[in-house]
Amino acid sequence: MSRADGVLEVFLVVGEESGDQLGARLMEALIRHTGGRVRFTGVGGARMTTYGLSSLFPLHDIAVMGIGPVLARLGTILRRIRETIDAAVAAEPDVVVIVDSPDFTHRVAKGIRKKRPGIPIVDYVSPTVWAWRPGRAKRMAAYVDHLLALFPFEPAVHAKLGGPPTTYVGHPLTDAPELLLPAAGERPPVDAAARPSLLVLPGSRGGEIDRMLGVFGETVARLAAAGLVFDVTIPAVPRLADRIRRESAGWAVPPTVVTGEAEKFAAFRRAHVALATSGTVTLELALAGVPMVVAYRRDPLFRIVTEIVRRIPGQVQVGSMVLANIVLGRKIVPDHLDPDVSAEILAADLAPLFTDGPERRAQEDAFAELWDVMAPPDQPRAADVAAEIVLRTAAGQLPAPAAR
Repeated sequence: MSRADGVLEVFLVVGEESGDQLGARLMEALIRHTGGRVRFTGVGGARMTTYGLSSLFPLHDIAVMGIGPVLARLGTILRRIRETIDAAVAAEPDVVVIVDSPDFTHRVAKGIRKKRPGIPIVDYVSPTVWAWRPGRAKRMAAYVDHLLALFPFEPAVHAKLGGPPTTYVGHPLTDAPELLLPAAGERPPVDAAARPSLLVLPGSRGGEIDRMLGVFGETVARLAAAGLVFDVTIPAVPRLADRIRRESAGWAVPPTVVTGEAEKFAAFRRAHVALATSGTVTLELALAGVPMVVAYRRDPLFRIVTEIVRRIPGQVQVGSMVLANIVLGRKIVPDHLDPDVSAEILAADLAPLFTDGPERRAQEDAFAELWDVMAPPDQPRAADVAAEIVLRTAAGQLPAPAAR
């Protein structure tokens, strides 16, 4: 360890792009909180490199989803897990921070704990133990010293399940309300808009586009056939944008496809209604105040596995896959999981949201409440709370305060 020079050594382990964003925010906060007396090693993406991390290998080596893609790259993933463990042990950092992607990062954490049990480990982002494989919580307590949660209900869940000490640090989305909440005139009232804006969000992975884009296009056709007049915008990740443009060009209402975070959030601030694939985007929409309907079709093999696991005694049953519903503890946003996903069902749920009626107002009121729950007044930025806990967890190995 590098205690002699008074510099904090942090080993970071990230498994995909969303973790790279969180990791970069944490690194920036740690730099500020230590006056720049911090060094970073580990695995990360492009955003983390801007704060001084030289990743052991590129994220695309391990950032895969779904049983099929994981099996196809299993040899590489297992090798990268071993390399990351060995690098962490050799670095002997003051603290290890694993970020999301539990299938990768938790295997690394367990390996580090086995080889060097004295190195403290912080986990940033709880696995969804409240919805899937709750037994993971108790197992995590053996190799995670502190868990940083993004949702306010998660500390109680881990306490109940025997998980590691857990602190709600806040969700990074609530740190920048200006990105999500419309400025004056940016989103006219739905009844005053000549052509209300419908956001369609079919997912950020190729498999999700395979399963969701077609049924979403059929839903748009049904809404148009019912006499509704509206514009359609599809925010897309750059690598899928051309494909989405080609496959949606023949829709009853041809969409405008936008890319990049700035264009995406601008579309959110203008939007009146959304049709979304389940995921973090549903929380973004809720915080942006956009009434929505949510759907998801699973990969066939994953669907079989999840249905088997769901029937195992002790498995937690969650009544919704929409994060706003889960945080608020009631079903506000309609959501549909295969086989209950059809254009007829989705269009029937969406149609009332195009007018200022009770269905729309119920969602808007709930989304205002969501801000109060997730971002109480005067709450510090999520990254700053996370950085303080990382520093406290490493406190036994930190340089004296005067040296920081």
